[in-house]
Amino acid sequence: MAESADKPGTGRHAKRISSILVTQPKPTNDISPYSTIAEKYGIQVDFREFIEVQPVPYKDFRREKINIVEYTAVIFTSRNAVDHFFRICQEAKLEMPAEMKYFCISEQTANYLQKYIVLRKRKLFVGERTAADLFDVIKKHKGEKFLYPCSDIRKDDLPVFMRANNLKFSEAVIYRTVASDLSDLSDVKYDCIAFFSPSGISSLFINFPDFVQDGTRIAAFGPTTAKAVVDAGLILDIEAPQPNAPSMTGAIEAYIRRHSQPDVEKLSTKNEKPNV
Repeated sequence: MAESADKPGTGRHAKRISSILVTQPKPTNDISPYSTIAEKYGIQVDFREFIEVQPVPYKDFRREKINIVEYTAVIFTSRNAVDHFFRICQEAKLEMPAEMKYFCISEQTANYLQKYIVLRKRKLFVGERTAADLFDVIKKHKGEKFLYPCSDIRKDDLPVFMRANNLKFSEAVIYRTVASDLSDLSDVKYDCIAFFSPSGISSLFINFPDFVQDGTRIAAFGPTTAKAVVDAGLILDIEAPQPNAPSMTGAIEAYIRRHSQPDVEKLSTKNEKPNV
């Protein structure tokens, strides 16, 4: 999906971006790519979670009649899945067998496992970034019985792959994704709003059913989020990742440079430190 068709610096792109709303939690570290953009281009960057994660109570999980220790491998696709899986284990007073295998969607998720287990003593398999990266690895372990802890809202790619390859697996819904209460946001009139999931788009219209995009630029991370933007009747202005911009901040900065080059040059010159 491409950006809106207006030429650089014209139409909806003519107004300079001076404020951005990021629909994620504020980074715990003050030094982040967003703070760099804010300082470099004189932009106000605010953070507000548009979705919340709610735990599935252990008593509800028990109704699914899933016996965790009957499985030989667990697939993790997010930190939330890791947290809530081990929450369930703790409430069930279960200790994970030493021979349990763990398949993680990324190195970041794998490292997060250290919060709960000693990695050097475990059998760990890691993908690059997406569930598809794990497919070839999973195929080499067809004899395992896989458990996939997930949210009530999840992508179909992994379950479809598992069924297509006749692999033994079960899904375990251990947390739910719901829209945040954004009533404290009296207005969402930002020059740019950055979304990271289709759930974020849903939350926008649940909280602001009369939302009108007007000149607000919409940024989306990932193809499913981009599709949700278009399906909601919004104009997609910034899409990430791109070959030259693998991150959301990189895509936003590329947009700023493309559509506000004169202003960017002035700001860059203003923010340069003088030689002494």
